[in-house]
Amino acid sequence: MPVKPEAEKEEPYVLVGGAKMVPSKDIVDNAMGSADHTTLVAAVKAAGLVETLKGDGPFTVFAPTNAAFDKLPKGTVENLLKPENKGKLTSVLTYHVVPGAIKSGDLKNGQTLKTVQGENLMITEKDGKWFVNGAQITIADVISSNGVTYVIDAVVLPKKM
Repeated sequence: MPVKPEAEKEEPYVLVGGAKMVPSKDIVDNAMGSADHTTLVAAVKAAGLVETLKGDGPFTVFAPTNAAFDKLPKGTVENLLKPENKGKLTSVLTYHVVPGAIKSGDLKNGQTLKTVQGENLMITEKDGKWFVNGAQITIADVISSNGVTYVIDAVVLPKKM
């Protein structure tokens, strides 16, 4: 069987929101391809965090899906996206980001992770499922060029916004 030249070999990927998340793209470029993360991408743009999350990192991002944002009380997302609430939006989004590239094998039940926002997230495991502040991790270890993303099923909110 012939071996493909290096340039033709397909990169390893994780399928998220119908798109291939690949290690050669940064966190933002990967997220922009996911049909399940359009609300998150819009929020990151509104908060002016695109360049930060395209930076060297590494970052660990807990990325809520569109369905996760839909679980918030009616009007919450629209309110956070208003220019006058950019500070609150930034606080919520940076609460989903932890410095460093933390893979699932590094997570421990009861572990706390200090977020870029300044408060801690709590990692828990129950019946073989992993959670961050009660939001279930549905897809782990989405590797990007500047970090790791975990898809979660709820938006986690900081105490201070």
